[in-house]
Amino acid sequence: MIKDTIYQELIKLQDKGYRDMQITIIPTVPAESIIGVRTPALRKMAKELSKSDDVLEFLGELPHKYFEENQLHAFILSGMKDAKSAFELVDKFLPYVDNWATCDQMSPKVFAKEKALLLEYIDRWIKSDMTYVKRFAIGMLMEHFLDEDFKTSYLTKVSRIRSDEYYVNMMTAWYFATALAKQYDAALPYIEKQKLDKWTHNKSIRKAVESYRITPEQKEYLKTLRRKA
Repeated sequence: MIKDTIYQELIKLQDKGYRDMQITIIPTVPAESIIGVRTPALRKMAKELSKSDDVLEFLGELPHKYFEENQLHAFILSGMKDAKSAFELVDKFLPYVDNWATCDQMSPKVFAKEKALLLEYIDRWIKSDMTYVKRFAIGMLMEHFLDEDFKTSYLTKVSRIRSDEYYVNMMTAWYFATALAKQYDAALPYIEKQKLDKWTHNKSIRKAVESYRITPEQKEYLKTLRRKA
């Protein structure tokens, strides 16, 4: 079975020191599910697997047991050329994503060619009660809709999110910090009018102030908008 072959290859690529580090930075994943394979090796392996006749068998075997299998899954989907298949397979995989790394590193290039369809999926994903489905939706808005395809309504959509999940709120803050860097005049009123919850509001400002894309003058003003209560 392809899953057994993949596991054997992952063990060959294991770096125990790297595994120890991953265990600390990806706390939502059980330590025993992390083998410890570096990302470049996983990307290379995913590229090879995508050419295999058995790749669909692997993609259909959900849930995966190991973190690295999820990473391979995400990287395979990221390289898909057929948009319809990419959307369908991402949609199927997202409920099984259980960590920020797999969520954030999954980004099918073909989505950029199908913005209208992507928005339809985002509208559904962002309403999900599942942490990483919602986080992925925000990430897609950040990646694909803060430049020439930007609309203020997307800021409103994200600003209305209320969650007790750290990984959702952190992505929201990242989104608004990036929006302040790319669409400052449109994003600023959401900070001035306190459209976000307090934690996300302050985290957005902190991340924006750390950005080299924000001018010194903008940074100083943003600092005055921090919420204390």
